[in-house]
Amino acid sequence: MPNLPKPRLRRAARRGELIPSVTQAEPQTPNVEQIDSSGLRWVNIERPGALERGWLEENFDFHALDLEDVLSRNQRPKIDIYDDYLFIVLHFPVFDPAAGRLGTGELDLFVGPGYMVTIPNQPLQPVEYLFERCRSKEELREQLFSRGSGYLLYRLVDDSFDYCFPMLRKIGNKLDALEDDIFEGRSEEVVRDISNAKQEIINFRKVIRPQRPVLRDLEKVKQRYLATDLDLEIYFDDIVDAHERIWDMLENYKEVIEALAETNESVISHRVNDILRVLTSISVIVLPLTLVASLWGMNVGVPGEGEAAAFWAVIGVMVAMLVGMLTWFRKRGWL
Repeated sequence: MPNLPKPRLRRAARRGELIPSVTQAEPQTPNVEQIDSSGLRWVNIERPGALERGWLEENFDFHALDLEDVLSRNQRPKIDIYDDYLFIVLHFPVFDPAAGRLGTGELDLFVGPGYMVTIPNQPLQPVEYLFERCRSKEELREQLFSRGSGYLLYRLVDDSFDYCFPMLRKIGNKLDALEDDIFEGRSEEVVRDISNAKQEIINFRKVIRPQRPVLRDLEKVKQRYLATDLDLEIYFDDIVDAHERIWDMLENYKEVIEALAETNESVISHRVNDILRVLTSISVIVLPLTLVASLWGMNVGVPGEGEAAAFWAVIGVMVAMLVGMLTWFRKRGWL
């Protein structure tokens, strides 16, 4: 019968030695920030994970599909209407310094009668700025929270869209600088800059355009979560107007960048044509002189061969032809 393996016995600790105890991992806390005032609670969760999803499931009765959308990174702008709350997904342009171009920042919102939950998938400056102001300034907090979750939603969305206008002004300044560079003779150098500006405008349009149906649907359902003593019809219309102004500016910038690209190509083409015109003129001028020199350079008898006066006569004829052709080309505007 084969021998069974002997079990390893744990050696007793020597006197004076301590056996290390197994430390239990400290329980992790979800990254949740909250502000409460006037019966309204604003919950902000940045970059949610599984821990934050568990916290939402424990404290709110949200639909499971909405919680899956929160963790997903590829959601389109939309608004889902439930009996007790609204689930809204909005996109805003965010400059990505690593890629050096505009990206898309997603903001998920749960809006109910007494609460608003904001869940950005990355830091969004308008959300962070308004949240910190409400937390640090009691007067502003009372002013916003006392009007209900509908007004707080309006203020947050309005600030987020207003944040787009400084970015649009930077794009406009960039287009003005490109126009100056084109007409200052740096056409070849600005080709890449034009391409980058065009890509930036395209990315901006991709972020803004899908918001249209969401804002229209939000106008239809906004009354459910507005304060009874406050009419915010004009305020939500202002959000739609801001969105339309942003879209109009992007349409204008799209036309401007296309015109700048065409202008830059025309400038480069004219410059190439000028070079070709000069080279062609030189070739046409040199051609008859080369013909004369070739005739008198043949290895056959020619008039005046071996005479110095004939040499200078040929040179004079060539100079006269050169001056005459230059004068003719200048009058025609070819040089």
